[in-house]
Amino acid sequence: MFHPWITYRARRGRKRWGLLLALVVAFAAPGREQSYVVKPKDTLSGVAQRNGLTVSQLANRNAISSTTKLYVGQRLLIPGTSASDSRSVPSRLEPALAKAINDAPVKGGRWQAIVVHHAAVEEGSVKSIDRYHREQRHMENGLAYHFLIGNGQGMGDGEIAVGNRWKKQLDGGHLHSEAQNQIALGICLIGDFNKHPPTARQMRSLEDLVRALMRRCQLDAGAVKTHQQINVVHTQCPGSQFPTRAFLARLKSPAG
Repeated sequence: MFHPWITYRARRGRKRWGLLLALVVAFAAPGREQSYVVKPKDTLSGVAQRNGLTVSQLANRNAISSTTKLYVGQRLLIPGTSASDSRSVPSRLEPALAKAINDAPVKGGRWQAIVVHHAAVEEGSVKSIDRYHREQRHMENGLAYHFLIGNGQGMGDGEIAVGNRWKKQLDGGHLHSEAQNQIALGICLIGDFNKHPPTARQMRSLEDLVRALMRRCQLDAGAVKTHQQINVVHTQCPGSQFPTRAFLARLKSPAG
């Protein structure tokens, strides 16, 4: 005998199971990339914030500048959780420094190496080295490095300073080869490491900074080199007492 009530319950049950299955699928794959069509009054920062991203993460995924003004109807790719997390910087960095690294308009594939130097002088700061590079080396963009790490003389011990070459994503001026300068980030530690090793605080800051840049630029430990290893002209930089082997080996292990 046909029972409409039983048929209704069966259909209702199938709908409930269908809804439940849809919810399971939706929550089981939170990292899936999505697209979004820009609406009136949308801004890049607003869209990024609503999706748990930084402005630079959203801009990088869409190959646009972090200052780009959106237009109605523009389609944006919203990276999934795994994609956005892969570019976030370690929490051990100071918030202002992490923000400076995240906010720079880094283009995918822009940087292919991270190069470590020493200043070969015992005292220095962004201002003093920038002046030297402009006046003595005649560098139009000043400070040849993207980052400096102090030793307590001119800058705080372990203090990390962000140069304009990182903020504006300019080529470096720290290597002999212009071709290498176009793809290599430069980090300089204040001190003469032919005379003594870097301080413990400098090494901690260097590791934190390098790990942050590796994540931000999607590089592995093999992309990290010393000036001596990569320069086309022989140099002792970053000095005979810089712990090259131990430092590079440490980068291949998870952050401690």
